[in-house]
Amino acid sequence: MDSLPLADLDAFTAVARERSFRTAAAKRGVSASSLSEALRRLEQRLDVRLLNRTTRSVTLTEAGEKLLERLTPAIGEIASALDQISSSQDSPAGTLRLNVPSVVARFILPPIVNRFLLRYPGVRLEVAAEDTFIDVIAAGFDAGIRYDERLARDMIAVPIGPRRQRFICAASPTYLEAHGVPRHPRDVLDHRCIRHRFRSGVMPVWEFEKGREVINISPPATIVGDSNDLQVAAAIDGLGILRSFEEFLTPSIAAGRLVSVLEEWDSVFPGPFLYYASRRHMPAPLRAFVDFLRAEQRRPPDGRNQESLA
Repeated sequence: MDSLPLADLDAFTAVARERSFRTAAAKRGVSASSLSEALRRLEQRLDVRLLNRTTRSVTLTEAGEKLLERLTPAIGEIASALDQISSSQDSPAGTLRLNVPSVVARFILPPIVNRFLLRYPGVRLEVAAEDTFIDVIAAGFDAGIRYDERLARDMIAVPIGPRRQRFICAASPTYLEAHGVPRHPRDVLDHRCIRHRFRSGVMPVWEFEKGREVINISPPATIVGDSNDLQVAAAIDGLGILRSFEEFLTPSIAAGRLVSVLEEWDSVFPGPFLYYASRRHMPAPLRAFVDFLRAEQRRPPDGRNQESLA
């Protein structure tokens, strides 16, 4: 074990996460051949195959799976310790890796991280946008962003972005003229609908709220998919009623391409949270980002920090 260089172990984790030498090399700014050579040395010293390689794919062997599971948090802790030594709190440097839902990546995260990166130019941000809930630590991320119902209870959660969001329904004027306007949530059962299905296979029901009354509907679907852009385009083309995040639909409603329906039954829910594992050595970029978010939450609408007003 004394002859195992940390760089070769790090190269293995990079390729194992991406399942690709080329992708891992591009993200690391090195050549694919250098990563291949590092893997060859590591497998030779361990006398075990860690990756199955073909011209089209890279997969983990059973031994590779076990090694990756143990190495990911260990290398993360080493990187965190080095970040703390090399970076002061005033000028953190290093990489911040986030896993976020697509709606957050598109509408919520950009203005926040833009302000953060202007303040901390030494931080490099990597964002993976996906709508499946994963173990962010095992996958090599520093933190994730999800909504309250998807948060693991052993994680630390920090509010990020708006504290209230809405699901709304909309359809094109031509669709409503041809099929009528629904007046009650149960009316959508007689309509053509555009449904969202996550990559996990889960297709959430449509939840409507009015005061204390809550109605869950699983309407018939004309189109089912995981692309929000495709669903909005289908609604604009008159293929049915769509229920989605308000942020996805309001631009088309404002332009007259869609019409909001069942407005009295819009569902209001808490905004997203940044979540991360509690650990002794928090990476300096993550610590700076958490402190930045907490300061943002304390800032009143006029932009002045509440602490400065005390």
